[in-house]
Amino acid sequence: MKIFIVNPPHLAIGSRIPKEQLPPLGLLSVGGSLIDVGHEVALLDAEIGPLSHDEIVRRVLLHHPQVLLIGHSGSTSAHPIVSELTKQFRAVLPHLIIIYGGVFPTYHYREILAQEPQIDVVVRGEGEATAPKLLAAIENGDTLYGVDGIAFRCEGQIVETRPAAMIQDLDAYRVGWELVDLKRYGYYGGKQAVVMQFSRGCPHKCNYCGQRGFWARWRHRDPQKFAKEIAWLHRTHGVELVNLADENPTVNKAVWKELCEAIIAENVPVTIIGSTRADDIVRDADILHLYRKAGVERWLLGIENTDEATLQKVRKGGATKTDREAIRLLRQHGILSLATWVADFEEVTDRDFFRSLRQLLAYDPDQIMALFVTPHRWTGYFRLAADRKIIQLDQRRWDYKHQVLATKRMSPLRIMLWVKFIELVLQGRPKAIWRSFLQPDRAARHGMRWFTRMGRKVLYTSA
Repeated sequence: MKIFIVNPPHLAIGSRIPKEQLPPLGLLSVGGSLIDVGHEVALLDAEIGPLSHDEIVRRVLLHHPQVLLIGHSGSTSAHPIVSELTKQFRAVLPHLIIIYGGVFPTYHYREILAQEPQIDVVVRGEGEATAPKLLAAIENGDTLYGVDGIAFRCEGQIVETRPAAMIQDLDAYRVGWELVDLKRYGYYGGKQAVVMQFSRGCPHKCNYCGQRGFWARWRHRDPQKFAKEIAWLHRTHGVELVNLADENPTVNKAVWKELCEAIIAENVPVTIIGSTRADDIVRDADILHLYRKAGVERWLLGIENTDEATLQKVRKGGATKTDREAIRLLRQHGILSLATWVADFEEVTDRDFFRSLRQLLAYDPDQIMALFVTPHRWTGYFRLAADRKIIQLDQRRWDYKHQVLATKRMSPLRIMLWVKFIELVLQGRPKAIWRSFLQPDRAARHGMRWFTRMGRKVLYTSA
């Protein structure tokens, strides 16, 4: 079948930075599995530009596919854009089959199918195995009832099939890198970049995160094969940076150590950035030199909050002492720490913000990203925040950089000013300036300066 995949334009945090684009890994992964079973597949990455809605519709018309797949890693905040675009697609191509997948549609398929008549099928959960089965059923004129992991309408009723089996072997499906021109993508200050995923899932039970439910359990790719793919991307396509999309790639120390050693053995100058947990860093104190030798230059550490009681309430499973030690160990091994801190898990006051600022300064992270809690319905936190008023009604702004929930004691403006002030103090303190311009580690200097430039752009677009 003739299939067109669309990555819609969306002002996520990373998308606001000019010339800083990353390829849509999820859509490329589904595209690769469809190519390998014989379908004619093309992909339009409308993030590059970004393209206007009219231009996207024009290109869909030009391609005239039988089936259109759409999805976005932006999840909740991307849904309004998907809704608008798919309505336009349906208007110009009334017989087009429109399939929607991703985190948001996985959990909101009933509302989507009830409110969005232009969307024919929702893929729930992992798409690499489900999409080929779905397309085979459509092509053969078979009933969709036998395809696990989807939802659709039949005779006015919404039908939910059985959940699809979790993919056991992540190496059984490949990323369709050929669907995009990799030279068009750059990140981290101009480095040619891709997004890759070594593992899926996370064993921890943080109640503000829905990834554990989506991915079911932690699995990983073969370390040797993954390292060889990194080396192939560098040698064949000139890739200089890999941004790991894993929720928690370092869950298993032995497996992560094997991956670091495999990447080192490939001997390619590729920078690796990603996110992990502070307790994993402390656990791996004796092998952190392998992290750095393998190319790891920066870890995002989800410290989330500096208050022990709040961390327990959101079931983070960490500790402030561990967070501080992880930052110290990373710096000792030449790896930058990007600490994420969430401003409003609970009701806050000026005193709370001042105390948080003092504690963050004591943590001394290299970089800081202040975020707002977002009550996604598929998370445990949604129930905890049930009594709080939602003040951000524009779903496109549910991007963690805009306040979504009201607080009783402080106005949204006052909270925003505190958040911006904390970011400014942390990024503009003398230690941060010294690390940006005078520290001897060239890679760390580059990472610090890049983040400062990025922060200035995001600062104004998120206000």
